[in-house]
Amino acid sequence: MPYLDGYVGVANYLELLGDGRFWSSLAVSLIYTATTVVLQVVIGLALALLVMEMKRGEALFRFVAILPVVLSPAVVGMVWRTFMLAPEFGVVDYLAISAGLGSRNWLGDPTLALVSVIVIHTWQWTPFAFMVLLASLTALPEDIYEAARLDRANAWARFRRITLPLLRPAIVMVVIMRTMVALTAFAAIFTVTGGGPGTATEILNLYAYRKSFTELSMGYGSALAVALLALTVAISLVLFLVRRAR
Repeated sequence: MPYLDGYVGVANYLELLGDGRFWSSLAVSLIYTATTVVLQVVIGLALALLVMEMKRGEALFRFVAILPVVLSPAVVGMVWRTFMLAPEFGVVDYLAISAGLGSRNWLGDPTLALVSVIVIHTWQWTPFAFMVLLASLTALPEDIYEAARLDRANAWARFRRITLPLLRPAIVMVVIMRTMVALTAFAAIFTVTGGGPGTATEILNLYAYRKSFTELSMGYGSALAVALLALTVAISLVLFLVRRAR
């Protein structure tokens, strides 16, 4: 059709299929998302259970635990880059040297850089999972646990057969919300590594940014952004269906 002359939108999407960098960034995004979400849920639930058993200091613990969430991701990235992960002078490197592991280039090694950004995201957003799961734990009916104790159910049995099933809706909701945020993460990774070294920490969101504003390929960058949107919607839909089925 004449009015479609010069239209390359479909070509941009077809180009995605043969773009090795796209598949690499997609793999990094999925690894980053899956790892951070699992860690946030596990650590958040563990902290919530710990607070439930605390006799004193619960309010102070909650205050300290929630602090990372109120910080901007860009600020978090700068703090970790300059104060925590700096070679020889950073806190993490100092601890590694003290433990006899030697100095590490945490942001220069591809594997360590990916682990580092996963740790940073987990550190900042675990308090969200912690607060949601703690609120859910405090709302659980105590009479069920009393009945389980009368039946001589041990702590592990009570956790596996009572706590986890009752917390499942809250856990699924945390997974959904944290997955959507992790898939679109940008500021912290951009501040800490810029997607490097090479493309080791280049998630799909960052690849779209680089294509659009660094390489000035706006059409292809837009196609990458739409692909990221489609991936986010698809994963969120699957998680919502799982939640409804449960």
